[in-house]
Amino acid sequence: MTSHSPQLFSIVPGSTEPIYRQLVEQVRRLVAGGQLAPGDALPSVREVALQLAVNPMTVSKAYGLLELESVLERRRGVGMLVADRPRKRSGEGDINARLALLRPTLERAAREARELELDPDTVLSLFKAILKESP
Repeated sequence: MTSHSPQLFSIVPGSTEPIYRQLVEQVRRLVAGGQLAPGDALPSVREVALQLAVNPMTVSKAYGLLELESVLERRRGVGMLVADRPRKRSGEGDINARLALLRPTLERAAREARELELDPDTVLSLFKAILKESP
């Protein structure tokens, strides 16, 4: 069981997206991307709230929603852990879940490209180039 520090998360205070939703999306992405594995311990509500300077109820709400979705599970004496979920053999469900996480980001980028009146082919070329860059 790996324990993660509160620096695992970051928020954008001026965002139109509520803070608890930002935390939920970050955990979903970290789990889908494998940075958080089944059995990994998340930092406590208090630790995250202090690190991000937010109300502990905000963090608790995010953790609670993730628990309802079976992304996280609460273990007495340990705290919140990434839930054990069997991988789909075909990988198709996993890919669809990751694509669903990416979709809102791409929708925002598409909206911005339209607002900037950019040609779709130019935008796609830029996106392909970015995908090929090293992280």
